Formats: sequence, structure tokens, C-alpha cells
Amino acid sequence: MSWNIERRGRVAVVTMNTNPVNAQNREFFGHLHEAFDALERDHPDSPVVLTGTGARFSAGLDLDEHFRLFAGDTDAVASWFKDYRETNMRLFTYPRPTVAAVNGHAFAGGLITASVCDRRVCVDDGAKFGINEVPIGIPMPAVYLRMLQYAWGDAVASRVCLQGQIFSTTDVYEMGIMHELVSVDEVVNRAVEIAEMTPEDCLDNYAYTKRALQAPALQDIANLSDPQDEQGLAAGMTSESSRQAHRRYWKQLKGTEATW
Repeated sequence: MSWNIERRGRVAVVTMNTNPVNAQNREFFGHLHEAFDALERDHPDSPVVLTGTGARFSAGLDLDEHFRLFAGDTDAVASWFKDYRETNMRLFTYPRPTVAAVNGHAFAGGLITASVCDRRVCVDDGAKFGINEVPIGIPMPAVYLRMLQYAWGDAVASRVCLQGQIFSTTDVYEMGIMHELVSVDEVVNRAVEIAEMTPEDCLDNYAYTKRALQAPALQDIANLSDPQDEQGLAAGMTSESSRQAHRRYWKQLKGTEATW
């Protein structure tokens, strides 16, 4: 297993380290499931703190891998998305307290991963955040929009997801995307303190209450979001207009023409 799990008292601190910026690809997805398998097996009653390394929490989808995927057929994209969906759903519904210690930049899928944790503590040193899928040619999955609406409220989710604006630490704190800003040296320590707030003999009560709070969102995901994603997401990701946007963004990002 790549990700490190360290006990701090009764809290399990999980450090994502699949690659230097925690770009999310098939290997990253596998590491997430391995880590949560280990948590369920070895630390079943531990609150969880999730953090990254260096100056990035997660850069979001690995665009080299995924733009190539989106240049292919819809069946392959639909199969990939099923696996991707399960990573964030697993984190969203995890029955123990989950706290994201956001140690640096978090973009796109990285910000989603932070936001499906129950609480979010963020560095105050100039990190940047955004959900830039729409302007680079990726339709936002309905399932993720519903989770972000639960986490942030409808107005903030709409503001963040529709136009791909990049936000500062102050912005995300004022919008409620991040709950606290602390120094980089204290971000994990503060996240551990929050994770420890629920007494050990009340963890089942926490799990029950979390399920009850999430019930409307999970019902919407099952009844509305999943059918919408199944009907149109893969086609939207692979349309010619989306592929044109992918190639444009790749040239902007890398300075070279796309080869797919």
C-alpha cells in the first residue's frame, strides 16, 4: 500500500502519496481503496484525518491519462467513471469522523476529495482552489454535484462549479468550503483535534447521525444523479466539442500540441 497510515492517539492520519502532486489516476484510486480497506480492518473505530504532501493536497485528475481516455470510446469512459465514483462515495459515506487536513492546493477532483470529508482544515499560506472541469471540457458528474451541494450548499456549489474560477484560501473560508484556516505547521494537528471531538463511546451515534443527514443527498444520488450520469456523462466527456476543449487546455498547460 502506498499511502501512509499513522496513529495519533485514537486518530488514523492517512497521508496520500501516490505521486508528488497526488494527481488522481487509476493508481491513486487503487491506493484510496487499499487505505480504507486497511482502516476498516485495522482501525475500525478510528476517526480519520486525510492529508497530502508538500504544497499540494491533490491536483485532481491526471489529465495526461484522462484526456487520452476521453479521446476514446464511451464504454471505456463509463467503465472508468464507475470506479472513480466509488472512491469519493466511499469517503463520503465513511461511518467514522473524517477530517481533511488540506495542506496546499486542491483542484478539481482534489477539492472534491477534500470536500466529501466531514470537516476541512486548510493552510492559510496562499494555496489555490477550484473546480475547473467545465471550462476545460469536462461535464461535472451529477453525483459529485450532489455531494458538493450537501457539503457547501447550493449557491456555493453553483458558483464554484459552473465557471471554473480559482479561489484563494480567504475565499474558500468565507464561502464555507473550508471550515478553519491555520498555519501549515498546525494543519494536521488541528485536524486531529477536531477528529477527536467525538467521544469513543459515541462513534456509533455519529455514524447514525451522519447517515441521517446524508439520506436526502444519497436518495437524490440514487434516483436522480446516477441515472443522469449513466445517460449522458460519457457522451459529454467524449464529444468533439469537449475533445477540442481538452486539446486547447493541454496546449495552454503544456505548451505543446496534444497527441491524442
